[in-house]
Amino acid sequence: MENIVMSEEVVIVGGGVAGLATALALKRVGVKSLVLERANELRVTGGSLTLFPNAWIALEAVGVAEKLTSVYKPFKRGDVTNIATGVTQEILFTSDEGDEWLARGPRSVHRRALLEALLEELPADTIRYSSKLCSLEKTERRNDADFGVIIHLEDGTTIHTKVLIGCDGVHSVVAKWLGLKEPVYSGRYAVRGLGVYPEGHGLKHEVKQFVAEGQRFGILPNNNTDIFWFMTYNSTPSKELEMAKGDPKIIQKTMLEKVPDSAQIVKDVIQHACMPSLSWGPLQFRYPWDLLFGKVSNGTITVAGDAMHPMTPDLGQGGCSALEDAVVLGRHIGNSYIRNGGTLSQEDLEVEIGMYVKERRFRTAGLITGSYISGWAQQGGGGVGRIASSRVVGWLAKFVRDTVFYKIGFRRLVGLVQYDCGKLPTGSTS
Repeated sequence: MENIVMSEEVVIVGGGVAGLATALALKRVGVKSLVLERANELRVTGGSLTLFPNAWIALEAVGVAEKLTSVYKPFKRGDVTNIATGVTQEILFTSDEGDEWLARGPRSVHRRALLEALLEELPADTIRYSSKLCSLEKTERRNDADFGVIIHLEDGTTIHTKVLIGCDGVHSVVAKWLGLKEPVYSGRYAVRGLGVYPEGHGLKHEVKQFVAEGQRFGILPNNNTDIFWFMTYNSTPSKELEMAKGDPKIIQKTMLEKVPDSAQIVKDVIQHACMPSLSWGPLQFRYPWDLLFGKVSNGTITVAGDAMHPMTPDLGQGGCSALEDAVVLGRHIGNSYIRNGGTLSQEDLEVEIGMYVKERRFRTAGLITGSYISGWAQQGGGGVGRIASSRVVGWLAKFVRDTVFYKIGFRRLVGLVQYDCGKLPTGSTS
């Protein structure tokens, strides 16, 4: 194995939404970065992402929103059906901000389309595939010309860098090095996929959800032919051994068995699943207090996206908050870069990255909490991880869900997505 030694001013670990968006935000302020992606191509598992208004504000900041809004239509309404009672409740995707808010989303967008929209705006040599991070170390820097972070890759490559940003997912190597505690199991699993109808699915462009005992299903049309679908359900790892094999046919068969016959529309979408789009796994999250009080940066090393704030998907904020991170991080690094005449100053960068952490810590801790509460309520009190759920608590959660949650609570929680991450600075010297 050949030992290659490289130097890069900024290295981003992970070529997902957070990694590519951060690279693009940095490019917009004049800072070049290298993205290390362990896979040999773009990772598009899961099919789609739901992007809310806060995500579109971030995408506008990095200059790719129009590419996607011209293709994907916003949802105006949806409904939730209780399978046990047959009662359906309407959900309106509106707010006090009216048409402007609605024009920005929410939309269900192909994951591949989002990643490609970001990648198209980056220089061809930005992303390095088949590059798995094994370890990192920090050295003493004597001046701003030094590269004080050393990265070791599985293929023997060593990279010296000034700034390291971990966008390497839930089980982040960078987050572990910083000392952040591992995410915890929520008590639920999720399956996601894309139903494909070459001749057209014929459904209205609306969100449809179904809730049952310990289960929740949802379908969100992307366009006239593709429908994103998901299922979350209470389970334990010991019950998921067969699914752990990762065989898409087993995942599809198991999901069809779980869906009640009364939710035939869901069964039909799962039967039309594009096999490569299927993803399955436990829903995990970081305790908000671990994020509030944990070490999220060390000098010029920090994290973004799921590496910082893994959360359950019940507010659709995983990808959205990652895009927010990218803009905020790009703004702070850009401010330092511009202020120092187009150079990366160690001392100044440490201050700006500390400000990034301070700005994102409370925002994302709130999203983790809101997502957890939303999932707990919609799942009827199930899947509460390490917090024991009694029958009384379960009954109360079902009562709240069926009587007030979608009328009042959901609208309040959705208010969390009405967030403006700001713009990127102008005045780059490059």
